[in-house]
Amino acid sequence: MTRHIRHAAVFCALLLVALLVNAARIQVVQAQRYDDSPANRRAVIARYAQPRGDILVGGRPVTGTQDTREQLRHERTYDNGPLYAPVTGFASQQYGTSLLEHAEDPVLTGTDPMLAPFPLWHDLTRARSPGGDVVTTLNDAAQRAAYAGLGARKGAVAAIEPSTGRILALVSTPSYDPAVLSGNGPSVRDAWARLNGDREKPMLNRAVRQTYPPGSTFKVVTAAAALDAGVVTDVDAPTDSPAPYTLPGTTTSLTNESDGCEDAPLRVAFMWSCNTVFARLGVRVGLENMAATAQAFGFNDPEVRIPFSVSPSTFDTGVDRAQLALSSIGQYNTRATPLQMAMVAAAVANGGQVRAPYLVERTTTAEGTTVATAGPRPVRQAMHPATALRLRELMRDVVEKGTGTNAAIPGAVVGGKTGTAQHGVGNSGTPYAWFVSWAQGARDLEPRVAVAVVVEDGSADREHITGGGMAAPIARAVMRAVLTS
Repeated sequence: MTRHIRHAAVFCALLLVALLVNAARIQVVQAQRYDDSPANRRAVIARYAQPRGDILVGGRPVTGTQDTREQLRHERTYDNGPLYAPVTGFASQQYGTSLLEHAEDPVLTGTDPMLAPFPLWHDLTRARSPGGDVVTTLNDAAQRAAYAGLGARKGAVAAIEPSTGRILALVSTPSYDPAVLSGNGPSVRDAWARLNGDREKPMLNRAVRQTYPPGSTFKVVTAAAALDAGVVTDVDAPTDSPAPYTLPGTTTSLTNESDGCEDAPLRVAFMWSCNTVFARLGVRVGLENMAATAQAFGFNDPEVRIPFSVSPSTFDTGVDRAQLALSSIGQYNTRATPLQMAMVAAAVANGGQVRAPYLVERTTTAEGTTVATAGPRPVRQAMHPATALRLRELMRDVVEKGTGTNAAIPGAVVGGKTGTAQHGVGNSGTPYAWFVSWAQGARDLEPRVAVAVVVEDGSADREHITGGGMAAPIARAVMRAVLTS
């Protein structure tokens, strides 16, 4: 009898060991698979069980949380959503996250280990810290000025602090209210379908995710390449440029919108945006030097993040001489985001140095303790300091007595460059109006802001679409907002 009891005890012990081994297999070895299973709702419920942290502009939250008392308890809310949508993105219970809401999701949801005072304890208990906050670099006055300036028109604005790379404004129109995507009901699905089906693409962040032919604003890059390469040594000397200019190896003639471009000095050609002068300069500089300068400004860089990704701006490095001529005036395959062109203007304002742009100043705990800061930013020398100084003179001439007078601000030093970019088959599309600029207040030692504006206005007559007429006033409003804030 004792032997049978002993056998039963051993059998029960084996069953207990098997049970423990199986529990360990499920809870340890296969834990991740169960966590990641679409059928597991616990992670989703836990994600929305506590309020999400906030995104701050000028020390003020532009996001919030609504307690729904439902299973997915907390929904995201937005203060003036369309104004900040190109920065915040959306946080949806059904469609996930985008832009800052996505890039900073671990901080905002409290899952970032840096938020936990005792990370190992949180790992064991699977507890979450309260959601942290994300403090942006935006200047609220500049953001509002850019949004009001664009109004009902399609376009984008990017503004940067030249000396640091801090993004001061990032606006894209038409915009949308991210709050309509926050929940998970039928209205959210309807809003998602409507926004994605809208021909105007309100969810497209044109400031960083749309590239355009930069047109004559790219002549800043071409001028920098010509001065750095020694192709131009005197900005007031004739450039030996015919008007019209026959593109190399072709019978195609390139013309100008302005008179007086034949053999025009660089100063005059820059002021009145002479296509023939800059196309010929690009050919004389050569593809290698033009590509090197464009890349030093940030073109052809697929790794730009602010912290969300930015579409790469491109300068084609496989062109012939005729195509190089067109590329050098911002046409052919040359494409740029408004953020990239703001970086070009910022480099001129910052002695030739390009500071990597960034949008997040710091992240904090819910109590306001700093968790991480932007830290030192990479610096790239786009041109010689002497070249940058000369370009600042040329850009000042554009605003003071050239095509960019609409950007002038009384009491401030302003430099700029207009652009009207052709596009479409045979240039049949309505041109884009561009303006890039920088501004320095009367009491400032260096320029405080660099801006790029692009306007797509399909309702305007072609002859009325100019960078100086449509885009420069918007840039002026943004620059003034920064200088007076």
